[in-house]
Amino acid sequence: MKLVPLGDKVVLKQFEAEETTKSGIILAAQSKEKPQQAEVIAVGPGGNIDGKEVVMQVKVGDKVIYSKYAGTDVKLGDDEYIVVRQNDIVAIVED
Repeated sequence: MKLVPLGDKVVLKQFEAEETTKSGIILAAQSKEKPQQAEVIAVGPGGNIDGKEVVMQVKVGDKVIYSKYAGTDVKLGDDEYIVVRQNDIVAIVED
């Protein structure tokens, strides 16, 4: 199966939560915070959304930072994704 977003939606695959802190302390499963960084898996076509022209500024493969409480969690098979609106993405991470 494949997720195909509509309008200004973007499908993200979250990066894994850190297992240890920078100082080497191992974190318990419940204390791990979900990262706000993700990779773009699929991008909607944009277009006229709610009377405004939306041009998609992200592309598949981009690494992004998104708002903490944004989006809808989706599980497809064994994989988990989050579907957000483009305006919930706050930055593109460049190497």
